[in-house]
Formats: sequence, C-alpha cells, structure tokens
Amino acid sequence: MSQHVEPGKLPALEPDERTRDRVLTAVLEQGPVSAAQLGTFLKLTPAAVRRHLDTLTREGLIEVKLISNAKSGAGRPARRYVVSRRGQTEIGDDYLEIARLALEEISGLRGEAGVIEFARRRFAKMEAKYQPLVDAAGSDVAARSKALAAALNTDQFVASSNSLNAGTAMAAEQLCQGHCPIQELASTFPQFCDAETEVFARLVGVDVRRLSTMASGGHVCTTHVPTGRAVVRKLAGTPAQNVPTGAQSPSKRISTHQQERP
Repeated sequence: MSQHVEPGKLPALEPDERTRDRVLTAVLEQGPVSAAQLGTFLKLTPAAVRRHLDTLTREGLIEVKLISNAKSGAGRPARRYVVSRRGQTEIGDDYLEIARLALEEISGLRGEAGVIEFARRRFAKMEAKYQPLVDAAGSDVAARSKALAAALNTDQFVASSNSLNAGTAMAAEQLCQGHCPIQELASTFPQFCDAETEVFARLVGVDVRRLSTMASGGHVCTTHVPTGRAVVRKLAGTPAQNVPTGAQSPSKRISTHQQERP
C-alpha cells in the first residue's frame, strides 16, 4: 500500500531508513569502526548492523578498510568501515559540480595563482570565525588545538584533537577531521587543503604538517600539531584575506598532498 502524503510535506522515513541513517552517521563519526563496535554504540543486534552495513555498502556510501594490528602487527588485518567518497559527497556536496566548473574557469583564465587566491579567500572566513574561539583557550598549543577541533565540530567536520607523547620533546596533538564537504573538489584542486593547513597553523600558532587528507585517499584528514614549545609564537606570513594574487609562486609551492606521509 502506498503511503499517503499531504501536499507540501515530505514522506516520513521508514523505520529501516531511519536506522540506516543512524548507522551511516555513526560510521562517519566513529570510523574506521567495526560492525561489533557499531552494534554496541547504536544498541543494535549483530544481524541488524550487518543488514544495514550491507545495504550501505551496496549503495556505495560506505566501504571496508583493512586495518593491521597496531600493537603486534600479527594476525589478519581487521575489517573496519568508513564513509566512502560518494557517501562524503552525499552528506554534504557544497554544490561541488558548480564549484568545479567555476574553478576550472578561474584556472583557465588566471592559472594556479587564481585558484590559490580563491581557496585562501574561502578559508579566510573560517579563520575569522574560529580566531576568537581558539584565542579563548589561551597560549597553550594543545589547548588551542582542542579548541580548534571543537570549533570545527560546530560546522560538522567531525573533528578531534588527541595528545601524543605528552611530556616529551616529541609531544604533539593529532587533529583529525572525519568529514569534508568538498572532498571531491579538493581531489582536483589540492590548493584547498593547502589553504586550510595554512589557516590551522595561524590559528594554533605553530607550524603544522598535514599527514593525510581524504582528498588524497585517506579515511580522515590528519594534521600534526607540535606542542613541545608551550607558548604560542606568532607565525610569519600574512592572513589569507590580505595575500595578493601570485604572492607565492605556484612553481615553488609544496602541496600538502606532496607533504603527506604514506
């Protein structure tokens, strides 16, 4: 029997569809995550989790990553689920096709320098929005990184900042983002990843390094934030909105995609 829908109203999701959306959201927030972990997190039976995972996999919204045992390196790699590129795009595509066409036009008219300027201007808005939130955390680099992660979460980047090697010269924060609404666009135009990395460095106050991006095949975007020096220093450079076109020669740029470690 077809569902009656009043004019001007969207049909209500079936219970299975609502649960499937919950599973997809949980994979986005928790991934890479196992089926057992999802069942515990969502309070679903193993059979129910498998059924929804199978459906989402068939639809191309999630995919399986094989993760080796980090502690021992022994045994078979574990199966973990992450949101696929298609899933990332459907969750928030940010008018990607229109943006891609516009950027191709900019690139054709002004070359890579035009794309760089466009990307920096886009992230200048993020920088202005997050600056007071990060500054409120004080001068401690780790605290600033965690404040940046919290700010990113308000815009649904599914971010976290985890401390590594605390109390040593190698101390750092690992800033991760599980969702990127322009992942497909950044795959073609990595200048967006570069511009975002520059903004993160200015916000936390130290040089940072991109270890992986979803645009280049990673399941999360990961930024290494060194915290060995306790006090934030002022980074050299000009805020994104004030950088003139061509200020950095494209031939001398090193993309974050080139910086990433395997």
